[in-house]
Amino acid sequence: MPLPELIPLDVLLGNPERSQPQISPDGTRLAYLAPVEGVLNVLVGTVGGDDFVPVTKDTDRGIHSYMWAHDNRHVLYTQDSGGDENWRLYTVDLETGDIADRTPFEGVQAQLITHRKQFPNDVLVGLNSDNPQLHDVFHLNLSSGELRKVADNPGFVGWLVDAQLKVRGAAAPQPDGGVAIMVRDNEDDEWRSLVVLDSDDALTSGPIGFNAAGDAIYFQSSVGANAARLVRMDVAAGDVEVLASDPTYDLVTVVMHPDTREMQMAGFLKERLEWQILDPEIAEDIEAIRRLHPGDFGISDRDHADRTWLVTFDDDAGPVKYYAYDRESKQARFLFDHRPALNRYSLAPMEPFSMKARDGLELNGYMSFPVGVERRNLPTIINVHGGPWHRDSWGFNPEAQWMANRGYLCVQVNFRGSTGYGKDFVNAGDREWGGKMQDDVSDTVQWVIEQGYADPDRICIYGGSYGGYATLVGATFTPELYKCAVSIVGPSNLKTWIETVPPYWAPMISMLHKRVGNPEADEDFLWSRSPLSRVEKIDIPMIIAHGANDPRVKLSETEQIVEAMKAKGIDHELIVFDDEGHGFAKPENRMTFYRAVEKFLARHIGGRTED
Repeated sequence: MPLPELIPLDVLLGNPERSQPQISPDGTRLAYLAPVEGVLNVLVGTVGGDDFVPVTKDTDRGIHSYMWAHDNRHVLYTQDSGGDENWRLYTVDLETGDIADRTPFEGVQAQLITHRKQFPNDVLVGLNSDNPQLHDVFHLNLSSGELRKVADNPGFVGWLVDAQLKVRGAAAPQPDGGVAIMVRDNEDDEWRSLVVLDSDDALTSGPIGFNAAGDAIYFQSSVGANAARLVRMDVAAGDVEVLASDPTYDLVTVVMHPDTREMQMAGFLKERLEWQILDPEIAEDIEAIRRLHPGDFGISDRDHADRTWLVTFDDDAGPVKYYAYDRESKQARFLFDHRPALNRYSLAPMEPFSMKARDGLELNGYMSFPVGVERRNLPTIINVHGGPWHRDSWGFNPEAQWMANRGYLCVQVNFRGSTGYGKDFVNAGDREWGGKMQDDVSDTVQWVIEQGYADPDRICIYGGSYGGYATLVGATFTPELYKCAVSIVGPSNLKTWIETVPPYWAPMISMLHKRVGNPEADEDFLWSRSPLSRVEKIDIPMIIAHGANDPRVKLSETEQIVEAMKAKGIDHELIVFDDEGHGFAKPENRMTFYRAVEKFLARHIGGRTED
């Protein structure tokens, strides 16, 4: 049986037609991202109307993150230069059309901390202008443009703001890789420690926000349990109340009422996202929403009156769908698909799998099979996720669809060190970069071969960031498993990578030392886990790709392994984009990359190409 119709690359991996809708505070207008002359910009129009016009004017990298200000007049968005991640905060005045750079500082990274509907003219912004390692908190007046510092940073990596827009909580990294949650009763008081999360709980625990009264904090917490629960902690006494939990899977998201700041839902990412309803007043709404579509839903936005909710449905074998749901009528209006052209093609379901690693640890992941062909001896791509403190999940994945459509089995495994499966699982990855974490990837290769799904002579390893590192490790530590490899922005030398992380990662360096290794104390260990140490073992063709402005994994990580490969005459293709950073944001660069990879894969493991 032949493969289904080939899906054009730009349909799968180019810009979405429309995405990320947000409703105006008064509920009358809608904004979304859409390409304007090939570049993503923000468009605004009337809900249900056809009057949408661009309100931003980006002509380069596109806008990927924006939101309405609570004054109902401004749209906020961030943009960097060439992928350097020195974000600036911009505003668009929808009455005048004026676009203003609110943080016009060279070499400074702006972080939008919060804004509240009760304070529509006020925004809190983090800026590392005084110390590149630390973000102080500044108050931005949207009317005047005044920036005023309201909190100095003594060494914190995150802030908590109460319902009155006061900076009253923070996260202070500890020397052992843990985190102390600091609080104060008002902005004039000294900071005190509320709770110290030790290193075992640090990746699966953290504060979510204050309640309305400011006398309690909601936490994602694995303290006293393996999987992270939703808890409420009293600020004065430290008493803890568990609001939602699952014995196996971590809390990954919550829905909080914007006015009462009471928790309404808690989401746990199992094979798919499952919600626990905590507020009975929304039970009927959730029942109505679930009837709309079988995908995994989320409430992505709501107006100030809390009458209109924007609901997003993620589907593994179809485009992301957006609805506007009216809470009074219990009816929903379909807004749009993010890539409507996909509706005419046959897409691959994302199928969960479970297996045992060589030491007995249970591993979970997803397989996307080519549609319409026998599931035997398929050319296979092991697609390793980044992070590594992240996980693959069910839903629309453009790379998985691209691979399946071209005739490959796409395999995504959540190796140890991945998040979502409890602290024991994530902590099992400590100091196992290039060790047991990689064994899990290798064991997955063997498993898909044993099931008869994968042709052992046609397997490629592919990944970005940590996945790029794992790809380089696969090519140097276990090249016999793979026919080819594609590494994107991956570290090749763990020592030099840790020594060159961005300055604003410095407060978190103890976490990297604990979980990866210390360049001073563990130099030999880190070298033994670095692909550069075994470059002579590479005997498969490779593509290595990088953005020249990458602040997280410097271009030098690619340059040093490529130089070593050149010196040894090892077959490789190098792709460097001078106007990109940690990943490829510009559609023309993405298309250049994916076209090159598509031809490379077809040449070495036999899939099909668009050209």
